[in-house]
Amino acid sequence: MNAAVPFPPSPGEALRLLRARTPLVQCITNSVVTGFTANVLLALGATPAMVDIPGESSIFAAIADGVLVNLGTPTPGQSAAALEVPAATRRWVLDPVAVGVLPVRTALASQLLAARPAIVRGNASEILALAGMGEGGRGVDAIDTPEAALAAAAAIARRCGAVVAVSGPVDLITDGTEVVRVSGGDALLTRVTGGGCSLGATMAAFLGVCAALPAAIAASVVHSAAAEHAAARADGPGSFAVAFLDALAALEPAALDQPGRLARLALDAPAEMLR
Repeated sequence: MNAAVPFPPSPGEALRLLRARTPLVQCITNSVVTGFTANVLLALGATPAMVDIPGESSIFAAIADGVLVNLGTPTPGQSAAALEVPAATRRWVLDPVAVGVLPVRTALASQLLAARPAIVRGNASEILALAGMGEGGRGVDAIDTPEAALAAAAAIARRCGAVVAVSGPVDLITDGTEVVRVSGGDALLTRVTGGGCSLGATMAAFLGVCAALPAAIAASVVHSAAAEHAAARADGPGSFAVAFLDALAALEPAALDQPGRLARLALDAPAEMLR
């Protein structure tokens, strides 16, 4: 098992480390996106393993470099496997898909949140619902903006000691002390099944080489940059999905650290600066 780097690396440095170390990523994820998620991890330079059987999940989580727990299709078996993860590792990501709207996954998400994941990743409506400040979105789609979920994200981060990543046109990432915004990307990523779910897996991969905050930032930057490159050569969602995988594999680490993609502020900054 790879040891995490104690000093937070930049997104480009994190990608170099990931490709050098090939982190092993366990995915307990929904049945709709398993293939795409595995291909995203392979293109990035990580190794996916879809180990989601009770009795095996905790064993594998103990040797994995990062774990994704995605609640997109929480069957009884997957739910039991997910609940085994926190006892085996702290390097795991919770993706609370469609919480607030549906009761079974909402209760499961609350239970898993109390087990203190390293990262929570969701859209704005999911994060609001998880914090008890909203009722969820329209199925898996958000009806709120990331900025509207900032207070909810900060509250979850402070309560659970997690980094919270809110996906949207501009991703918002907070550890409860500061907020980082990641700009860029392309709307075509929202028209491919698994765009958001695979982002959670990428965050789990980066947990194998760095701490939670730089892991979430690096993953968001990687997906944003790859989406831009893919959109430039795609004719629509189908060709975009293939181009996105190619773009992940072709990303140059130095390009991720160019100025302008990240904005970083303390959460106690004046309100007008936080917008």
